[in-house]
Amino acid sequence: MSRAPSMTRRVLGWTRRAAAAGVSVCALVGAIRLTVPATAGLPTGAGVSASVGVGGSASPVSAGVAAGVDGGMSGGGGEPAGVRRQLAFVRSALDAGAGDEAQHLFPEGFFFLHALYGLAWVELGMREPAGERSGALREARWALARLDSPAGRAPLSRDLVPSHGVFYRGWTNWLRGGVLALQPGDSRDAGELRRFADDSAALGDAFDASASPYLAAYPEQAWPVDSTVAMASLRLHDALLPPRYGGTVERWLRKVRQRLDPRTGLLPHRADPGTGQAAESAGEALEVARGSSQSVIQRFLIEVDPGFARDQYLRFRELFVVSPLGLGPATREYPIGMDGPGDVDSGPLPLGTSLSASVVTLGAAQSQGDTALAGALANYGELVGVPVGTPWTKRYAFGLMPIGDAFLAWSKTALPWVVVPPSPPVASISAWWRAPWLALLLVAGALPWLPTLLRHRRRRRTPTAAGVAGVAGAAGAGTAVSRREG
Repeated sequence: MSRAPSMTRRVLGWTRRAAAAGVSVCALVGAIRLTVPATAGLPTGAGVSASVGVGGSASPVSAGVAAGVDGGMSGGGGEPAGVRRQLAFVRSALDAGAGDEAQHLFPEGFFFLHALYGLAWVELGMREPAGERSGALREARWALARLDSPAGRAPLSRDLVPSHGVFYRGWTNWLRGGVLALQPGDSRDAGELRRFADDSAALGDAFDASASPYLAAYPEQAWPVDSTVAMASLRLHDALLPPRYGGTVERWLRKVRQRLDPRTGLLPHRADPGTGQAAESAGEALEVARGSSQSVIQRFLIEVDPGFARDQYLRFRELFVVSPLGLGPATREYPIGMDGPGDVDSGPLPLGTSLSASVVTLGAAQSQGDTALAGALANYGELVGVPVGTPWTKRYAFGLMPIGDAFLAWSKTALPWVVVPPSPPVASISAWWRAPWLALLLVAGALPWLPTLLRHRRRRRTPTAAGVAGVAGAAGAGTAVSRREG
């Protein structure tokens, strides 16, 4: 009799068991990614505190920038696991032309990819002792030089005030200040200091001369998020150099409070650069605050005024952070109860949520000391972001979008540069948020073994053919014996 059918059955059985084992291993890996901490928190030992007057009151300013950074902002927070490998991947992608590819996706693609790479390195450097920052400083300077190149300024107009607009000048000034913060205070590069002071002066003069708190990033177009970054850079100036812009910050905050989005009480997504009122396109409804810009605003506003920022952050968290289908935290692009179209900033909006806004919210939450939300967003990303790691690199979504890796690395390294890290707000997410996912992973890991278990159970409960024949034979023999004895 041929043994081929028996061998085929064995091969199919081995294949089924191997596939089941693979699914179970994937489920186990998912459970680990969902539970092992994916953030490092904020560093401790940021040094002594100083005070800078903002809005008529004293706001704590960390000497982690003014002086303590020189002594080392290392300690309890440590460093987010895997971020260096992520940045290694981003750098290799940049060297292979990822900046030019990103520029084809949206107008600031080249700029953002390099800026976020440099900023993440600054924040990694701030977590290291002063004598071990040369690598972080080198990479941050490299990124800043790319932003200073014609390619970095290409989509931006020289005719704006300040030149190239508040988007370009604000982000580059913030990164340049970060480069200076990594250097010992008594030996900072004179040329970098001079450029930082000059660019800060250009921004300060432009804000002082404007009726609106929101300067133009493009001709006749202003986004409050860009002015928030620029204002944070002026606060950084006053932490690194003799204070000069306290009055500018105070006036800016007063104007901002008068021009909040009436639908949400938050800074608007887009504003008229002439008046600062929330912009309204002809024939369309008022454009309210949106998650893609709010998540960045909340990351920087804390550097400008911690008290105002905490109020804004809690309002943002209430209106934008949700748990779709009860399966984990995410950030909506539009406030709860309102829907709208996605764009290049938000990306697709499944169930109204924005992937980019969710990633950046991780950094905003961490800067606010909201470790519960930051940790949940990070673990959620480890599960659904499909990270692929090697001993040298780590990338998410198979590395198809390096700018996404840059945003995530920047969010995981987030820490306040100017202010003392704040106390955590009341948690908005339960520690049990993982339970539905863990249950799903348990079912997914066990389900492939169900047919095998059922077959095994049937075999135990149903006698085999040989067993039946043996029982029948024994019964027949017993009958014959009884007849002979009878």
